[in-house]
Amino acid sequence: MVVLKKLLKVLAPIIVGIIIALIPPPAGLKPGAWYYFALFAAVITGVITEPIPSAAIGLIGVTIAAATGLVYAKPADAIKWALTGFSDSTVWLIFVAFLFGLGYAKTGLGKRIALLLIRFLGRNTLGLGYAIAATDLALAPFMPSNTARSGGTIYPIISNIPPLYGSLPGTGTERKIGSYIMWTAFATTCITSSMFLTGLAPNLLASSLAAKAGVKFDWLTWFLGFSAVGILLFALTPLLIYKVYPPEVKRSPEAAKWASQELVKIGSISVKEVVFLALVIMALVLWIFGGDYINATTVGLLVVVLMLVLRIVAWDDILGYKSAWNTFVWFATLVTMADGLARVGFIDYVASSLASAIGWMQPTQALIVLLTVFYWIHYLFASLTAHVTALYPVFIATATKLGISPTLAAYTLAYELGIMGVISPYATGPAPIYYGSGYVKSSEFWKLGLIFGVIFYAVYIVLGLPIAMILIR
Repeated sequence: MVVLKKLLKVLAPIIVGIIIALIPPPAGLKPGAWYYFALFAAVITGVITEPIPSAAIGLIGVTIAAATGLVYAKPADAIKWALTGFSDSTVWLIFVAFLFGLGYAKTGLGKRIALLLIRFLGRNTLGLGYAIAATDLALAPFMPSNTARSGGTIYPIISNIPPLYGSLPGTGTERKIGSYIMWTAFATTCITSSMFLTGLAPNLLASSLAAKAGVKFDWLTWFLGFSAVGILLFALTPLLIYKVYPPEVKRSPEAAKWASQELVKIGSISVKEVVFLALVIMALVLWIFGGDYINATTVGLLVVVLMLVLRIVAWDDILGYKSAWNTFVWFATLVTMADGLARVGFIDYVASSLASAIGWMQPTQALIVLLTVFYWIHYLFASLTAHVTALYPVFIATATKLGISPTLAAYTLAYELGIMGVISPYATGPAPIYYGSGYVKSSEFWKLGLIFGVIFYAVYIVLGLPIAMILIR
């Protein structure tokens, strides 16, 4: 059975690509564009099934496209196009932001923040839920990988709390406190992932793809456009979970005591932690207010250089940070592949077809339809990155053809990327980690995913969209 699953993972992308390539191209679409789409679909299928690392699949796809001349016939033009993703400023911003996460880990500042919040807010279970949420909120502007932020930083800390109350997975005691803690951590990281441009790596990928459509994202506009929804959901979610999925243990003084003990163990704040915190604040200030004077990616590179000079991290730490390099190659190749769809005319063709199907609607109605489809179709994707790469440019182009501002479409579609991660056990990076913890049963995970998916979607459409339509034009 295991061998069969591995074989299917390998064959699935190939089969998908061959089947699409063998289908006659639709009327109005050139054969070359259709063959490129077949390659693109094979790459996206490979990203989903992942028979080998996704970065390698993206590199294979770009190389095949360049070698076969599907985008550019001249070899010199083909290789120039194939490498464009590696010079994309947003891809570099994603990379340096991962290195910020490395700084949190190397200095211990991330762990200290979490423990401090648990010590001050964790004397009852609801307060503990807000402490966990606040920890994620504090880290989100500087850690674009919600997997690293929630799954790699927060989960290892909070997993120590349930055993203090005899709440253990697989023993029937999960609902004492462990289930509440885990679902709160997961649901709130989905919210913070939408609150900040730098809170989720696919947000930055969307930024790069939006730039291809002539839309430039900036950090402050992003935050202001989603802040009302984000703050409301952030304030209510731990309480809603407390009511919908209540813990049996209502008081949690042991958690605060444990956090105090752990803080004693790690000692007083170090010089490196203070220096790194100052660098983080500097980056945030420049991202918000320095856009007219210094590029956001340049800010990130400046902070990384200072981290090296001040020995917050070592060069060997950066060289050895595999997930950052893997993400760099992955996003660079996917940005290029998505760009190829536009260059061969496929995106314009699909956008025209979609626009014709809903062209009778008013622009606002059409935008709501596009947002609804874009959100709920994520059940079909096991990767936010694959979702963004495959659909985001198409939906922006469709909206533009329907008379909707491309800037409004680009922002409002991208805002959904974080919150849609709550809907399933595979919808976003941290989901498998919390699902695999054993504290939230499979049936409960799907049920809660639907409940909070509907809540997040409804609040966004009812409150967030009207605000975005006022602020973003």
